[in-house]
Amino acid sequence: MSSSPASELIHRAQSRARKPTTDPPHPPQPGAPMSRAFRNRIPFLLVGIAISALFFHTFPIVADSSEPSATLPTRRVLLEDSSYATKTTSKPDAVRVPGGVKGRRKRIVVTGGAGFVGSHLVDRLIERGDSVIVIDNMFTGRKENVLHHLRNPNFELIRHDVVEPILLEVDQIYHLACPASPVHYKYNPTNVMGTLNMLGLAKRINARFLLTSTSEVYGDPLQHPQVETYWGNVNPIGVRSCYDEGKRVAETLSMDYHRGAGIEVRIARIFNTYGPRMSIDDGRVVSNFVAQALRKEPMTVYGDGKQTRSFQFVSDLVEGLMRLMEGDHVGPFNLGNPGEFTMLELAQVVQETIDKNAKIEFRPNTEDDPHKRKPDISKAKELLGWQPTVSLREGLPRMVSDFRQRLFGDSKGSLDGSLSAE
Repeated sequence: MSSSPASELIHRAQSRARKPTTDPPHPPQPGAPMSRAFRNRIPFLLVGIAISALFFHTFPIVADSSEPSATLPTRRVLLEDSSYATKTTSKPDAVRVPGGVKGRRKRIVVTGGAGFVGSHLVDRLIERGDSVIVIDNMFTGRKENVLHHLRNPNFELIRHDVVEPILLEVDQIYHLACPASPVHYKYNPTNVMGTLNMLGLAKRINARFLLTSTSEVYGDPLQHPQVETYWGNVNPIGVRSCYDEGKRVAETLSMDYHRGAGIEVRIARIFNTYGPRMSIDDGRVVSNFVAQALRKEPMTVYGDGKQTRSFQFVSDLVEGLMRLMEGDHVGPFNLGNPGEFTMLELAQVVQETIDKNAKIEFRPNTEDDPHKRKPDISKAKELLGWQPTVSLREGLPRMVSDFRQRLFGDSKGSLDGSLSAE
């Protein structure tokens, strides 16, 4: 017998009634017990903080003085007035030596180091024990001038033009790279860009920088003799201006880097220099006279021959450059021999040295040729302890010997024209 729908509903209702009807418990409230725990720990936290503050106040942390300072060294800015006073805040180290490396040789770059003056400077630096890098594009330099150093582990030669930047790590930069004779500097002036690049290198690596400027910054001087405070009389659009004004700009750049960036700068104003390894036929008066007399050609004197010049032997100049670099004074410094000769007097000395029968031929003078040139070297004497020691009559035969060998292969000549025999 089947059950009725009504009885089925009653059965389901009774089944539901027998199930427990307890409500689910309320979720716990974790905030209340955690807050109470935190409040209970607050006194302990405060006591810990107080103890820590008392400890650090009583026993402060002191930096170990033996550790190297992380601050950069203060750069010195040198300014000199007309009385040659030097204002310095501290005396810098002559060589930047890393900690723990004592007494190592200096690393020095010489731009134009395969040239006439540069190669003699390299000889002295190598002899002193320094490590030397020569940069030269061989426009006027010659590999023969530094050939005797190629096997020396302290010597390196890089063929490079300073009008393009270069990256090196050195302590000192002697910047000599610039053609010095009218024949060459009119064709390839390099004063401004070369100097700018080398100053940028000096700034990047904190190297001391020496600029070889020239007496040509005085132009055709209205003051005689010339002192470093004289501003000169230069034609800014003349045929020689690329050299004269280029060197003046190079001095300006050097002083701006010195004042603005704290670069240790040295400036030398070089007067006429002669000696072994000069370029033959480069248009400068001493080399012209010597080469012409050796070839039995007339010596060419421009104008009336009464223009005056002062001639220093290359070893004297190198000594002055090294003293300037190692000294504490910016400059500029006149480096030259105050002995003054007219062009006719120079021709007579060449005649006495080479050939008493040598002829003299007069030609029209060149444009913007200075009439007088004589350095006042009082500043170099006082602050560098420097003055030339080789007279023209003593130094000229050494140059003639070198020229004779290079022109004719004469065994009496000196193969490399080194200064070791001086």
